[in-house]
Amino acid sequence: MDISTPSTTPKYSSSPVMMNSNPNSAAPTTVSAISSTPSRYENQKRRDWNTFCQYLRNHKPPLSFPRCNGTHVLEFLCYLDQFGKTKVHHQTCQFFGHPKPPALCPCPLRQAWGSLDALIGRLRAAYEAHGGKPEENPFGARAVRIYLREVRDFQAKSRGVSYTKKRKRTSKQAEGNNGTTTS
Repeated sequence: MDISTPSTTPKYSSSPVMMNSNPNSAAPTTVSAISSTPSRYENQKRRDWNTFCQYLRNHKPPLSFPRCNGTHVLEFLCYLDQFGKTKVHHQTCQFFGHPKPPALCPCPLRQAWGSLDALIGRLRAAYEAHGGKPEENPFGARAVRIYLREVRDFQAKSRGVSYTKKRKRTSKQAEGNNGTTTS
């Protein structure tokens, strides 16, 4: 084949071509490819993963991910507290236990328990998505679970909010509450 002569092979577009259902029209209809954009959750998970990896790189001394454990995850969570927006009253504060304090106090702003819990959930999923074994996942370490429970309980007491776990109702309890019985 001579390089100077143009190729006779047809050029195809990247989008698929479908025949138009209108028999009077001779032009084929093109259908644009459906772009699969990541969900909000997937974007957030990727950002959280990148933030944690950046934290490990900036750690003194820098840490490689295989050497990371639950202690490093706890350090990361404590590091994030400086960016929190939830007022957490000290036990000595006059507003300790008040959900809506009437005045300002010098108590620190922290990450809310719900935000930390969701973050750990996304990081656990990201770890496994990057090839980590579930049984070696540092985000699922016992120390991390205990820390989250303590944060939840302390923030609940501090802010006067109760986090009581709701029990699932059995079918018999649900029937009794509805006033209907099945025979």
